[in-house]
Amino acid sequence: MKKPTSASGAKRPAKAHRKTREELNQEARDRKRAKKHSGHSAGSRANGGSAGSASAQNTQQKDPRIGSKKPIALGVTETPVVKQHKPKSEKPMLSPQAELDMLENDERLDALLERLEEGESLNAEEQKWVDSKLDRIDELMQQLGLSYDDEEDDEEEEKQDDMMRLLKGGN
Repeated sequence: MKKPTSASGAKRPAKAHRKTREELNQEARDRKRAKKHSGHSAGSRANGGSAGSASAQNTQQKDPRIGSKKPIALGVTETPVVKQHKPKSEKPMLSPQAELDMLENDERLDALLERLEEGESLNAEEQKWVDSKLDRIDELMQQLGLSYDDEEDDEEEEKQDDMMRLLKGGN
């Protein structure tokens, strides 16, 4: 059997129209022109982005390169003596009773006092330290209302009371 011819009904696509050299050149120029205009404008890094420029102008951000506005004396002037504050002690503040207990239980102080009682002499630094600790103990005892003198005063008062009773003829 013979194959049917094209006139029998099946349609084929028509041949594509071939572009001329002029048309191809014109399309290439159009593509190049479109490509040339894509991208950021020249100097966009220095001028900032166009999207962020509106908000940046409103806020007027401070330039970090500008330094301190504090005036500096250029001539020779007498500088005032600035008092340096002492750093706070590392140990926390204790109540007077707690500090007194701590000083009474101090092993170094006990050892040095024992050496003094035995008749040994301490060097100047140790003696100064012992004196300062003993002074502090006295201050704390006065703050708390405790003192060794109270016990002696009580004994003297009792003796005076006993003598008064004897003089009055009491029992």
